[in-house]
Amino acid sequence: MGGQACVFYGAAEFSRDTDLAVLAEADNLDRLDAALRELEAEVIAVPSFHADFLLRGHAVHFRCAHAEARGMRVDVMSRMRGVDDFPMIWSRRTEIVAPDGFAVDLLGIEDLVRAKKTQRDKDWPMVRRLVEAHYFAGRTAPTQQSIGFWLRELRTPELLIEAARLFPEPSRAAVAARPLLEFAESGEVDRLSGALRAEEDAERAADRAYWAPLRAELERLRHGEADEHRSR
Repeated sequence: MGGQACVFYGAAEFSRDTDLAVLAEADNLDRLDAALRELEAEVIAVPSFHADFLLRGHAVHFRCAHAEARGMRVDVMSRMRGVDDFPMIWSRRTEIVAPDGFAVDLLGIEDLVRAKKTQRDKDWPMVRRLVEAHYFAGRTAPTQQSIGFWLRELRTPELLIEAARLFPEPSRAAVAARPLLEFAESGEVDRLSGALRAEEDAERAADRAYWAPLRAELERLRHGEADEHRSR
């Protein structure tokens, strides 16, 4: 669901970490725990590896010590802001088979784009590249679902203007949900650019608000862990 997924989608060249979206149910977490033990992975930060933390939206961070994965970081989440619950995203997953025959289940591209709309500077260029890669690969033979995705998510003004002109009826229908499409339809690059910046700013603010209570909880956990060490 992170950089490795973006690599498979053709929107990134390299990622040091592996980010996993998991179903936070007991049997499934037991299987994940067994796999992490094989990797000799240890939790490297708060919170600890418990379903309660995953269900509240926290990420659990591991570092692998196995010789074939030494130093690899694995981050596990079950809930993400703006993204549906796990059973729904599992039903929309993308299955890719690597050249060596290894099969990989990726977060569907629309869900991946939603998950990448964070407060972090590094995620927004990735959002743009993900949608553009999908657009360039599919615009000559588009589906209605793809057209809707591009009109909702394209972030390059010139490409959004192009898409609005290529698909005028879907664009007009999507204006209510994304008003800045009016600027795309009229070709107003400057106004469209400003509206895209405002849209990004609003998403960043929503992400900060979402994480504020979770970060506060992490601070309490860190202080509790520090107090425990001092009392020993």
